Amino acid sequence: MAQMFTTLGNWNWLIVGFILMALELLAPGVFLFWLGLAALLVGLVSFVINPSWQAELIMFSVFAVAAVPLWRRFALKSGAASQSNPFLNRRTDALVGREFTLEKPIVDGAGTVRIDDTIWRVAGPDAPAGSRVRVVRADGASLTVAMA
Repeated sequence: MAQMFTTLGNWNWLIVGFILMALELLAPGVFLFWLGLAALLVGLVSFVINPSWQAELIMFSVFAVAAVPLWRRFALKSGAASQSNPFLNRRTDALVGREFTLEKPIVDGAGTVRIDDTIWRVAGPDAPAGSRVRVVRADGASLTVAMA
């Protein structure tokens, strides 16, 4: 067993680091990435100084444990970025309150409106094509409108 640890050289740590990062691509969860980063750091430090295998394992442990608060800080910052765009993955909610022009008239409570490059079904009071309507509610892929 000790023979295996003594052979852990600079290149082995780098290879293990890249393998762990590649495994992160296959099984995403952001856990293996940080272990891979710790292994890469041990490999890079081993190029500068020549530590014993025990010191390399201790460095790996320290870097892996230090990666947890680093990951938490990174995750909190990226979480704040997603809060700056509250309608991400809820695009229909972003349409509420906006005004559009009817593409097809609303007849018997159903019509269509063009929003950017998409045609949306709308429900609301009967109105001729070309009328301005305001979205009052988004319900799945259907919008409820009122006259603007």
